[in-house]
Amino acid sequence: MKKSLKNRRDFIIDTGKATLALGLSSSLISALACSPNNKIIKTSELRFTQNNLLYNFDALQVAIDAQTMEIHYTKHATAYCKNLNEAYSAEIKNLDKSIIEIFNEISKYSDKMRNNGGGHFNHEMFWQCLTPNFSDLTSGKLFNKIVSDFGSLESFKTQFTSAAKNRFGSGWAWLIKTKDGKLVIGSTPNQDNPLMYISDLKGTPLLCLDVWEHAYYLRYQNKRADYVDNFWKIVNWSFVEKNYSES
Repeated sequence: MKKSLKNRRDFIIDTGKATLALGLSSSLISALACSPNNKIIKTSELRFTQNNLLYNFDALQVAIDAQTMEIHYTKHATAYCKNLNEAYSAEIKNLDKSIIEIFNEISKYSDKMRNNGGGHFNHEMFWQCLTPNFSDLTSGKLFNKIVSDFGSLESFKTQFTSAAKNRFGSGWAWLIKTKDGKLVIGSTPNQDNPLMYISDLKGTPLLCLDVWEHAYYLRYQNKRADYVDNFWKIVNWSFVEKNYSES
């Protein structure tokens, strides 16, 4: 049995006007894990850190095996966080700049900043999109909006599944809310996300799915479609609904 990671750290971040303008929910803001106490960061300190998982590595076995979860969290995601801190220390002179502000001007920075900034944010959000205590979405404002924009929940799932399965190479599938309030499904390559101004898909992310091979290969090998299908058994709809209601 893997050690429980249920005790979550408390992180306070100063995301500034850029974050407020995007209407990010408090759940999403918690994905932007920075140093505690709102203090000014010294170059020698870590600006970005990983949040603890809210479940054990083996809690999502119905869809994701424990070994994959452990490697994904402790190796891949940890590397993105480490490399982001290195890029931030080297490239950011204003030491209170938020990750959202960086995304808003991402072309000014190196590929290391882009890939690892996206990688850190995307993974911190992804962990929260998953839950071992699954309950399907059957009512509420998000459910009604999905039915309005996609015809039905099943139609939405079909379209999202298609976006995830058909993302060529590595990347992410997303449900976002656009500036005009519409729900849109899409995907981004590599570690890009809809908060980056260079992204073709732009909006507030509500739900994401990692379709890099390291997220599923140990169990599913080349069968990404099976991984995506099983994803619907562990979606944390409470988190997605909170993102929507607060966006």
